[in-house]
Amino acid sequence: MKPIVIELRNRVKKRLREIRRTTHDPGLAMRCQMVLQAAKGRMSQGIADALGCSRSWVSRVLGRFQAEGEAGLLDRREDNGQQKLDEWYLGQLHEVVAKRPPDYGYRRPTWTRELLVEVMARLTGQRVHVTTMSRALATTGARRGRPRPVVRCPWSKPAKNRRLREIRRVLKTLPKGDVAVYLDEVDIHLNPKIGLDWMNRDQQKEVVTPGQNEKRYLAGALNAATRELTVVEAGHKNSVLFIALLKALREDYPQARRIHVILDNYRIHSSQMSRAAVAGHEGRIVLHFLPPYCPNENRIERLWEDLHAEVTRNHGRATMEELMQDVRWFIRKRSVRRNQAIRKVAA
Repeated sequence: MKPIVIELRNRVKKRLREIRRTTHDPGLAMRCQMVLQAAKGRMSQGIADALGCSRSWVSRVLGRFQAEGEAGLLDRREDNGQQKLDEWYLGQLHEVVAKRPPDYGYRRPTWTRELLVEVMARLTGQRVHVTTMSRALATTGARRGRPRPVVRCPWSKPAKNRRLREIRRVLKTLPKGDVAVYLDEVDIHLNPKIGLDWMNRDQQKEVVTPGQNEKRYLAGALNAATRELTVVEAGHKNSVLFIALLKALREDYPQARRIHVILDNYRIHSSQMSRAAVAGHEGRIVLHFLPPYCPNENRIERLWEDLHAEVTRNHGRATMEELMQDVRWFIRKRSVRRNQAIRKVAA
């Protein structure tokens, strides 16, 4: 087969190599490579085999380059008509994905690419192929993920915001000598939490569950200013656990005039035993209750999420003691007080 002869001056070769190196368009880089290979005397079929493309494409690219020079290497798909995935279309898609199919009159609760094609065709008048929709979703940064379940706060919005402003005011105007902490409990189950993980193609990892579940409980307090952590551990999640954490806080902050504790409305925080224990601290511990179902306002929740991600999710420990060793390692690693150990509460 007679090769298409391409003769290039050194400055043209240098410019094509620079385009190939710097361009973000892989098609343009490929076309530059074709011309550079042809300039070395390689035939179309040899170039196609080396680059993993068709010989006809190589011949078309070389023919356009001979006729038009460097301009012949540019992508001509823009001449096919108006670009469908323009900025306006992608902006509309971003708004649609943020909502749910029932918002557009469909019964299905989750999006599919096919359904997005239909909704976008109705809203924009432009119908795209499903594979084009995949590119559009990737361009907008959309991803398939697991929604976060939330419970609506039963308080009115003004009441909720008023309580949150009060707590933020306490944190902002904290007197010298006072300490503020975020308090919450977390459950540790021997039966592992199952979560997402990377797997090879055609492989599904297995997580062995012990069967008979065991539980341990941690109560923790995160210093709002220094991120120092105070933690106690127990076999039961009750008022005794909460009271033990208050005692540990007094031990960790012996010089504090008052310890302001920001916490949720879990029943053990307001039981008769707990109220009596708080009163016994003679005003040195002050409780600030968050509105119901506001986990995002309790900063220690993020710490517990990291604990599940790094320790309990998909774990392979056979015994609770092995699992708790991992939990204690995590607490030591995350605590500012590196040598601090988790205090154990008597059952």
